Amino acid sequence: MTTLKRTPIYDQVKSLGAKTIDFGGWDLPVQFSSIKEEHKAVRERAGLFDVSHMGEIEVKGTGAEAFLQGLVTNDVLPLQAGDALYTAMCYENGGTVDDLIIYKRDNEDYLLVVNASNTDKDFDWMKEHAPQELSVLNVSSQVAQLAIQGPLAETILQTLTDEDLSAIRFFKFKENVPLAGISSLVSRTGYTGEDGFEIYCPWVDAPKLWEAILEAGQDKGLLPCGLGARDTLRFEAKLPLYGQELSASISPIEGGVGFAVKPNKQADFIGKAVLKDQKENGARRKLVGLEMIDKAIPRTHYEVFVGEKKIGEVTTGTQSPTLGKNLGLALVEVEYAALGTEVEVDVRGKRRKAIIVKAPFYKRG
Repeated sequence: MTTLKRTPIYDQVKSLGAKTIDFGGWDLPVQFSSIKEEHKAVRERAGLFDVSHMGEIEVKGTGAEAFLQGLVTNDVLPLQAGDALYTAMCYENGGTVDDLIIYKRDNEDYLLVVNASNTDKDFDWMKEHAPQELSVLNVSSQVAQLAIQGPLAETILQTLTDEDLSAIRFFKFKENVPLAGISSLVSRTGYTGEDGFEIYCPWVDAPKLWEAILEAGQDKGLLPCGLGARDTLRFEAKLPLYGQELSASISPIEGGVGFAVKPNKQADFIGKAVLKDQKENGARRKLVGLEMIDKAIPRTHYEVFVGEKKIGEVTTGTQSPTLGKNLGLALVEVEYAALGTEVEVDVRGKRRKAIIVKAPFYKRG
């Protein structure tokens, strides 16, 4: 039996009575109270997530910028120190290796944050393509990540520091911010569709910081949140999950994040020819929103039909806690992707009616 990996917050999580599950080899909290309650807290107040399972890779040295420019789909050149960038790495066929965030610390000094289940694969991929003189280091075991998300996130976190957090704008970050006395990298990013911060601190200091944030948010209705709410929140905001909306067989353009693909940037990058063609001539598949007409929930991998023709499959689906509707994201053939198209979802052998609707289902404000 394989031993599951644990984050530095594991003991705190268990002491709060969280229900944990095996998530990509990690023993992680799926919920503390209930998914709906935690989801609501993030939409209306604030929630705190332990996301220390995420992977962190440092790329440093002469040529780091040029290396990343040839590795990822987005344009690295305009980045200034203190900027964050959402991007993807692709295979030659346009399929996705992973989606990730790049933090530019300084010229030729970058921190890359990748999906937990892909950390080893991504690290190997980078090492394989990096010039020998470049330093590419997997520092995941030294770095913990906490995320505070929701409309009150800034108000709560501000009580733990003298640094003006309002000065950290969307997709910007600041290093060496003292939070409850712990030096942290604070980034105005998130995976919920709400305002908030992702905080990177030393692995050993994470329990103290977790406790400090929970205490600071107690009178503001902050709740500790698990993977369940993280998934429903990101789903409503149409933020992709690797393995569902993106994969080795789904390109970033098909998966709904074509904004992060810049085929005309000043560099060749892996997968450029295929992605350029998809941008200019259209991909053959498109990620769309589904709303069920019949009573049913569209689950991942359920097949989608028009008449007898299978046109695609559901990538993620659930009952939306914010909207109270049974909704799904589905990857379908582009001919059937128009809003208002009626389709059927095969729910355990029975066809259930649905309609293609606009996504994201939820936008802040």
